[in-house]
Amino acid sequence: MQKREKEEFEQLIKDIETNDNFKELDYEYHHGISRYGHSYRVAKGVYQLTKKLNFNYKEATRAAFMHDFYFDYQLEENTPMKNLIVHQNAAILNASKYYELSDMQKNMIASHMFPLSKVLPKYKESICLTLVDKGVALYEQHRYKIGMKLGVYLLFIFNMITLQK
Repeated sequence: MQKREKEEFEQLIKDIETNDNFKELDYEYHHGISRYGHSYRVAKGVYQLTKKLNFNYKEATRAAFMHDFYFDYQLEENTPMKNLIVHQNAAILNASKYYELSDMQKNMIASHMFPLSKVLPKYKESICLTLVDKGVALYEQHRYKIGMKLGVYLLFIFNMITLQK
């Protein structure tokens, strides 16, 4: 990303990034990293893709940054599988408390788990978010979560070997 684009991207998300409630996502874990970090990475990808395709990249970037704006306590009565399908509702509710969302942004957030969610992507930008989110999630699962689990297993094995001596 060029310096000018990086500055534009940062300007688009600045008011969200500085929101105290949104900052709390830095303590919520998702794919082995913070939900904040995941959302930032997805927003950056959506910004680059939608700008290149000449779509509404400004609204798309903001929606992408807020697509997982929910907290674990809001979904604690659900099973993990159900959370995959309903967390978007909490994200829209939380985002709507602080920002006026367009119909496109609401659809982007509501449909980003398609085909698991029952909400269809109605906009080109919604499809971009869905695709970028899937790509980023796969990367994060591979890069962080699997590596973290492997590290725990290796530490356990190392401790078992050293305890036997």
